[in-house]
Amino acid sequence: MLNSDRITLIHGDCLEEMKKIPDKSIDLVLTDPPYGIDSHSKNASRSNLAVAKDYGKCEWDKNIPEKRIFSEMFRVSKNQIIFGGNYFVEYLKNSPCWIFWDKDNGNNDFADGELIYTSFSSSVRKIKWRWAGMLQEDMKNKDIRVHPTQKPRGVLKWILEKYSNKGQTILDPFMGSGTTGVACKELNRNFIGIEINCCVLYINAIALVITGIIDYLVAFFPSFNVVIGYTFTVCI
Repeated sequence: MLNSDRITLIHGDCLEEMKKIPDKSIDLVLTDPPYGIDSHSKNASRSNLAVAKDYGKCEWDKNIPEKRIFSEMFRVSKNQIIFGGNYFVEYLKNSPCWIFWDKDNGNNDFADGELIYTSFSSSVRKIKWRWAGMLQEDMKNKDIRVHPTQKPRGVLKWILEKYSNKGQTILDPFMGSGTTGVACKELNRNFIGIEINCCVLYINAIALVITGIIDYLVAFFPSFNVVIGYTFTVCI
């Protein structure tokens, strides 16, 4: 476990770790659980523009998380926002407020967007943010991709600004790349991230990124991996 004044990162099983969290003590769960769609096989390049980055096998994406994990997320938090909510409908409560993320992918066989579940009672919302392989919304300040199911920082910041307030505590039990933590740091939210499919050194690198000591390019650049003795990009 790594702690700072506003950031806690935990290398462990999110089900067991959430059991330690008191009821409704988290303001918002913002997370992107495995969809059970075998991301590794779907990440092969679908065009001639570029060769897809190989993140290694994604054994963790063979099945969706068990119901107990969703029950814990609802128990510990006041509200929830869950990417890919359409994959988990049997575990979620009815809600009038879903978010449609339009990925602005153009005419190809990538999905036009994603459905994001929220527990809020407001109306359906839409965000348009390009996220199509090497093409991103802000091409001058591209997110560095280090995880096969990584979400753009711009989308996460948009969500946080609409559905949370400064000083609140955000939990991501499927932390992955740690991008939610980066967005929380930039917007003055407290962050708790849990990740099991990695190593302790990976957690250390994410901590350095979130706190702004280094960026993703440095943390996950091969020469940096050699210096500290581990290649993070293959331990997800």
